[in-house]
Amino acid sequence: MNTIFEEVRIALYSIWHRRWVALGVAWLVCLLAWLVVAGIPNSYESKARIFVQIDDVLSDQIGIGGDRRRDIERVRQTLTSAVNLEKVVRATRLGDKVTNDKAMESAVAGLAGSVKVVSQQDNLFEISASSGRRAYTDAENAKLAQDVVQKMIDIFREENLAGGRGEMTDTLAFMDQQLADRQKDLEAAEQKRQEFEGRNAALMPGTGSVTAKLEGARSELRGVESDLLAAQSALGSISGQLAGTPPTITVPGASGGAKGALSQAQSDLAGMRAKGLTDGHPDVIALKAQIAQLARAAAAEGGHAGTPNPAYASLQSIRADRQATMVSLQSRKSSLQQEIAQLTSQQFSEPAVAAEASRINRDYDVLKEQYDKLLRDREQLRLRGQVESERNAVKFEVIDPPSTPRKPSAPDRPMLLTLVMIVGLGAGCGAAFGLGQLRSTYATTGQLERATGMPVLGSVSLTMTRAARALHWRQLKWFAGGAAGLVVVLLLLLAVEFMKRGMVA
Repeated sequence: MNTIFEEVRIALYSIWHRRWVALGVAWLVCLLAWLVVAGIPNSYESKARIFVQIDDVLSDQIGIGGDRRRDIERVRQTLTSAVNLEKVVRATRLGDKVTNDKAMESAVAGLAGSVKVVSQQDNLFEISASSGRRAYTDAENAKLAQDVVQKMIDIFREENLAGGRGEMTDTLAFMDQQLADRQKDLEAAEQKRQEFEGRNAALMPGTGSVTAKLEGARSELRGVESDLLAAQSALGSISGQLAGTPPTITVPGASGGAKGALSQAQSDLAGMRAKGLTDGHPDVIALKAQIAQLARAAAAEGGHAGTPNPAYASLQSIRADRQATMVSLQSRKSSLQQEIAQLTSQQFSEPAVAAEASRINRDYDVLKEQYDKLLRDREQLRLRGQVESERNAVKFEVIDPPSTPRKPSAPDRPMLLTLVMIVGLGAGCGAAFGLGQLRSTYATTGQLERATGMPVLGSVSLTMTRAARALHWRQLKWFAGGAAGLVVVLLLLLAVEFMKRGMVA
């Protein structure tokens, strides 16, 4: 550790002993480097951000919105193409000195490196341009950067407004041609089907193929059978209710005797059966015996008693309706069975005709489906073209307009000037230290002892006269003034730099 400390002391003494050399080298390096930094032209950068509204209520509502994200990405990628950059050159003062194609190519190549289009989000773009040409002043470079960004925004808008309209026209013309071709094929297939059906009219009593008719008849037969079972069940239920309902009812005060009692007993029996009592129930057996006795007594009385039962008449009407429904369903079932048998015989007797009919119908259906799909697509494209012509689906909003640069984006001159002074001081110290190493001087007795390999008995201290001491202090003041001069020059250069920035702003 002591050795390292001593080596540091020796190095610092060597630099201090040759401080004038270090100061001179520092001044030389700083002056040269400051001149180089001063010769670097300032580059000014202008930026703008635009927001692109992709979604449109009308397009989404009618379902014709195109792939706007893909279109915007395409425009962003082609915005810095040579054609668009040439438009920028011609629209700004960059094209003032362009007189031939070679000069235009050079201007476009130089502009390509200073223009950037960055997608910050899906619908937010940043356009930036920088200008640092020696032929222009700082204010002119700042204005040129702003003009380039503004022209790029104009091109971005033009590309989206005009892009795709010519392509839409060509696409519609192609779709119309395809529709015309498909229409001819469809008409030929329809004519072929009509001719086939005319030659085989006996096998085609209706529309569609024999297989389709057979499947339809079988499906209808299954429905008729299901309805017939439901009608039979309903008829049985009505018959049961009718059996338990008396034809007449006894009205108090209107009739009496055995016939009145018989009607009342029959009504009681119907009530018991409605409650779920079977014929084997003791009450039902007793009541039936009583009814038999009353029936003999009523027959002996002769004449009629009681009034017609309206519920009984209503049930008879419902039963007649159910019976008519059953007869109709049974008739339809028989007709369908005969039709199925006839279609089955036709299908098995003429398999080639059935296969040919199926093939013709299949071809016609495929052509019809293709034609309908092309027609729908053509109408959607036409409507989309009208919407895009009258109502632009992409809305532009300039979030941040092209900024006017107030300070240069490059180079960072204050930092470079400061770094130059640091490098100059380091170069001066390095030169002084290197010169000390070349001249082989010894600052301490230990260094001399290590170098010669002989013991050093002592050292003689430096003693200066009053005049020499005064001269030494004057030299120190001169050195301090020279070192301070570097700082003063740096401060002056920084002040000039900020004054120039203020003039640009």
